Amino acid sequence: MGNIHSLVSALRYLGAQVEVSAEASKISQSSLIILPGVGSFPAAMSIIRERGIDIALRETVENPSSRLLGICLGMQLLGRASVEDGGADGLGILEFEVRKFGEAEKGSLPLPHIGFNAVFHNSQSSLFRGMGESADYYFVHEFQCVAGKSSALESLSTYGDIFVAAIEDGQVFGTQFHPEKSQTNGLRVLSNFLEIQS
Repeated sequence: MGNIHSLVSALRYLGAQVEVSAEASKISQSSLIILPGVGSFPAAMSIIRERGIDIALRETVENPSSRLLGICLGMQLLGRASVEDGGADGLGILEFEVRKFGEAEKGSLPLPHIGFNAVFHNSQSSLFRGMGESADYYFVHEFQCVAGKSSALESLSTYGDIFVAAIEDGQVFGTQFHPEKSQTNGLRVLSNFLEIQS
């Protein structure tokens, strides 16, 4: 449930060898995983559980030499739960919940949030290494990750209110934006992810 073609093209452009798979056994043996996502949170979690991918992803993050990057819905799936489409539990790998924009703010916002927005990089971030204090990235989403108590590094953006645009916790990473659609800045994020040392 993701923009797989664009993501694979971006990774291959960066020189990465890419295998697209929904097989739990392959995922659990991989040291570098990207979980893309477009669409409904409950539908995605249903497919993930049906195929045993949830177990494979949890096994992967228990391996200290592995790295996992969730993109857009893929980032949201890493959290505890979402209210989307009646609600569903997530993977529970990171400590946040997913809520719709506007639920915590006064006034209304045009949804989905579409287009380039500035992300203010956490200075300790590995994903944004060498990229300065901020850069623009491409977003398409109606829901946002609302952090719980966590030691995770957050990089932030603003759409009516401040929201989490990227997150890092150990070897687990997430971007609410689409790096594969974010031109040079997005390619740099993907390159940084590929180069992070375990």
